[in-house]
This record gives sequence, C-alpha cells and structure tokens, in this order.
Amino acid sequence: MAMSAEHKAALAAGRRESRAIKEYLGALAARRPGRPVTAETLAARVADLERRIAAEANPLKAVDLRQARLDAQQALDATKDTADTTALEAAFIEHARAYSERKGITYAAWRESGVPAAVLKKAGITRAG
Repeated sequence: MAMSAEHKAALAAGRRESRAIKEYLGALAARRPGRPVTAETLAARVADLERRIAAEANPLKAVDLRQARLDAQQALDATKDTADTTALEAAFIEHARAYSERKGITYAAWRESGVPAAVLKKAGITRAG
C-alpha cells in the first residue's frame, strides 16, 4: 500500500523535529557546569601558558606548564569542531512545541532534561501546558 503525500510529509516533519530536539539535548549534555569556556578564553590561556613557559626556570614546572598548554590547545581545537549551539537552540525553539504536543512531553520533563526556562518560554512551552 502506497503512502500518501500527506503521510510522507508528516513523517519527514517528525524526523526534522526529532533531529532538532536530539541535537540540542546532546549539546546541553555536553556542557560542563560553571562558567562557559570560549575559544577566546582558551586562546588567551594558551598565550599565557606560552609566556609562563618561556619565563620558567624550574624544568619540572616547565613540563607541567607545557602539558597544561597542550591540554588548552586541544580544548581550543575541539571548540572549532563543536556544533553552533545558537543554531541548535533556534532549531529546538522552532520544533519543541509541536514535538511536545505530539509526544506529551511536559515543561517539567524538559526542565529535568536541562533545557533552560528561557528557551522553553521562547518555544511556547509553559508550566500550564
């Protein structure tokens, strides 16, 4: 039995919604608590560590500083590979309400999943439902 064009469109819409929600929740889960680390702060840390390495007289301390610089450089390189959270958030906001209504997901479930209240408000998802 062939699917109607309407049914195919509904399936495609569901896949788009699910993908947007999944990618945003994945980005939230990847975040670490505390102050966000930006590419700019990591670049400044690398530069500071290079300056400190050049000035360090203790060879053991210099090795520790070099490792810290390598770690900071690796984190900086990783920020270039991460998805743009602004775009992920925008896609979540676009699809979350319809997805929530279709799946019966409440405001509380989103909050427990780590979605900020401000994002849910922009998506049109309220405590009242």
